[in-house]
This record gives sequence, structure tokens and C-alpha cells, in this order.
Amino acid sequence: MKLSKILKNEYVEKVYIFNENVEIKNGYIGDLLSEIMRNAPACSIWLTHQTHPNIVAVASIVEANTIIIPEGFEYEEETIEKAKENQINLLKSKYDIFKTAGIIYNELREE
Repeated sequence: MKLSKILKNEYVEKVYIFNENVEIKNGYIGDLLSEIMRNAPACSIWLTHQTHPNIVAVASIVEANTIIIPEGFEYEEETIEKAKENQINLLKSKYDIFKTAGIIYNELREE
């Protein structure tokens, strides 16, 4: 599915969008960066509580084109700058990570 489908939902807030037409084929939830590097599939949306700049580097390594953080979290300014440099989409959710993942999972299943 295209990221643009996720962006149509009211629970999503755009922080930085490089490309709305990137393909989201899977998702991954995790906060341990080494786990993400081992297990996250390419072309995925990564759900995390981490907000520091290193998440952008990890997303680039695993080819996760989009990162989304749950309610109550804010990206560090340096993270946003790194996302622009590395062409990684950044989103925030109005919901907790469990509900956010469930919505995205159901949208992916519809495809």
C-alpha cells in the first residue's frame, strides 16, 4: 500500500514527508535498535518510542521508509533534520503504539 493511504487517517500527524507514494509492504514494532537492524523488513513502516537521531540511521540501513511514534512522544529536532537528509518519512500517531499498529495492520491486510 502507498503511504498516502495511511496519511488519509485522522490519527496520523505528518512531521516530515519526503514521499507520500512510497510503498509500505510491512510493519515492525521495536525500540531496540539492534533488533530492528536484524529483523525489520525493507519497505516497512517502523513503530517506535525512540525519538533520537539514531533511528533515522537505522531506518536507512534496513530500508524502512517511514517511522511513526505514538501519542505523547516528540521527535528531537536533530532527528527531523536527519530524516530530511536521509529521505525518511516521520509521522506521529494520536494513539498508543498497540492501537496504531492494529490500524496499520488492518490497512495492509486490505491490500
